[in-house]
Amino acid sequence: MTKSSNLRRLGADIFELLGSMRFAVSLLMFICVASVIGTVLQQNDFANTYMDKFGPFWFVLFDKFSIWQVYNSWWFLLIMGFLVVSTSLCLIRNTPKFLRDARTFREYVRGSSLRAFPHRIEAQSSDAPARTLEKFEQLMPRMGYRYKVREDANGEYMLAAKKGSTNRLGFIFAHAAIVVICVGGLLDSELPVRMQVWFAGKSPIMGNMLISEVPESGRLPLGNPSFKSHLLLPEGAESGHTIINYDEGVLVQPMPFTIRLKEFIVDYYSTGMPSSFKSEVTVIDHETGDQFDQTIEVNEPLRYKGVTVYQSSLDDGGSKLELVGYPLSGPSNKTFDVGGTVGKATELDINTGGIKQSYKLDLTELKVINVENLAGDLPQPKPLVEHVAAVTGSAAGRKNDNLVNVGPSITYKLIGDDGQSYEFINYMLPMELDGSKVYLGGVRQTQADLFRYIRFPADEKGTLNEFMDLRAALANKGTLRQAIDNFAAKNATDMLPKDTLSKAALGAMESFARGGFDGIIGNVPAEDREKVLQFAVPMVQMTLTELRDIMREQTGREVLPESGIQAQEAQKWIHNALLAFANLPDYPAPVFLNIKSFNERKASVFQVTRSPGKLTVYLGCIFLVLGVFAMFYIRDRRVWIWIRPESGGSMVTAAMTSQRRNLDFTQEFNRFKKAFQSLFG
Repeated sequence: MTKSSNLRRLGADIFELLGSMRFAVSLLMFICVASVIGTVLQQNDFANTYMDKFGPFWFVLFDKFSIWQVYNSWWFLLIMGFLVVSTSLCLIRNTPKFLRDARTFREYVRGSSLRAFPHRIEAQSSDAPARTLEKFEQLMPRMGYRYKVREDANGEYMLAAKKGSTNRLGFIFAHAAIVVICVGGLLDSELPVRMQVWFAGKSPIMGNMLISEVPESGRLPLGNPSFKSHLLLPEGAESGHTIINYDEGVLVQPMPFTIRLKEFIVDYYSTGMPSSFKSEVTVIDHETGDQFDQTIEVNEPLRYKGVTVYQSSLDDGGSKLELVGYPLSGPSNKTFDVGGTVGKATELDINTGGIKQSYKLDLTELKVINVENLAGDLPQPKPLVEHVAAVTGSAAGRKNDNLVNVGPSITYKLIGDDGQSYEFINYMLPMELDGSKVYLGGVRQTQADLFRYIRFPADEKGTLNEFMDLRAALANKGTLRQAIDNFAAKNATDMLPKDTLSKAALGAMESFARGGFDGIIGNVPAEDREKVLQFAVPMVQMTLTELRDIMREQTGREVLPESGIQAQEAQKWIHNALLAFANLPDYPAPVFLNIKSFNERKASVFQVTRSPGKLTVYLGCIFLVLGVFAMFYIRDRRVWIWIRPESGGSMVTAAMTSQRRNLDFTQEFNRFKKAFQSLFG
């Protein structure tokens, strides 16, 4: 065989494979598996979420196949493309055959072959063949059959009848539906954008820059046929561009109009979750300059010039914050002010104990309302997905008398010169936990972790000032020594003289200030740790009481009495302070930042799409419904009646067949048999 004939044979084999039913079914199986993955595994989540769930090895492997974005992965789009090609070839090959089969009556069937049909009838008539044919020509239309007659030269007749031939159209519509739906899915996928990146020289932007600075290679055309993008718009701002996430970068997509957010309105449930949110916007047409106002709500999008703008969620639009910083190390208790904007990073220089440390302060979120169940565990900030779910009513929940609005909170990250980063959440106002007013400060290292909280006791004025003054006094060696002397003088005994008790208290306080309870028992054998703590913890607590009295006297506060209700409250406050000091060594920041004042600026998050595939998918669904209806509810029936001369009359043989010989077919044959027999008395 020549090389050209081999190539033709190979091409024919490939064509045969692509157009085969087995290949299409195999592709459908892979699509079903991908759909299961996309349904079970939450899509488009943070990478570190998948890293924590699967581990480094499986994360790297699964990332190669983009199962986090399975419906836009290269292999899923490739399978969809092959399925379109395969089903299209199947249609091209079989549609003419189906249509030809639906039109033909098959009147050239041999009469003798009817005797092989399982559903057949034979009868003899005294009428001539022509007269017998007339009877059947009157019967078949009454039974809903169309027919065609073939007359042979020897006086024989073959009447071929059929009904339900449109059943063949069901196969055509069903296969066409698969093609149309897949084409619609491809149109609404990332494929149009990927095609422009692959073949039109577009390149995603990896760094931060203004939209005006984005090069032409990072901009998609205004007439981009299909896209799905996001737009974050603060109150008072406007934009005519949206952002499309692409791999690890973004592409800028211009819109044929500009959206200006006049006001973002949000209502809340008693649980503190948003019950509804909507955006009052002004739309400005780029071509005509016309303007009109519209409200965009969940399930009530803006549709204009082929672009649909959905209300997706809410965010911070750059709220202005004034923070106050409390040093957590060194003998200084001098606070300092820090200004910042949510969503922007601020350089922060902190001087503690004569050592200057530089940090990057990244303010990530301001929440004005925090409704928490204070009867349960410490609060954990709710993810944004719960905000969106709340709008549908799913987060309204039942009334809970333990729910309390604990006020505003600020979430921020502190990033050191070494790149080490921690996330913090601090509440602006004190909240009552276990019968005491405390300020909460939470910290975690990754978003997959829960926040660990430290409780700072509030003073009688509801501020942090007294605790922070006590912390500074604890770091002041002179003041601490004076408190230890006072403690030793009041608690010395013959067995524990003042000098011995003073030395023990000094060692315990220094170890406690350096490492909390772990600092006290760090070098103690495990079997002796409980005894050491039973001795050291009361000593530390009483020394803190003496230190608090000295601090209050030095700062002009009234010294608390040693008995009565105030003394009991003082002991509870000291106990909370003791726990806070015990946790401070694990608090990875030299400063505690809290909200002094804020000016909230809300932002609306829109999903902006152009989805030409939506109508295509609707058309495919119509085809699918028609195809299924035709295949399952329109039943193909074919009847052949062979009439031949015999003994001065005629001999009649009739047979019926169908694609599905089920109960309905049997009933149809019995009706035909009864009508057949009635013609012969």
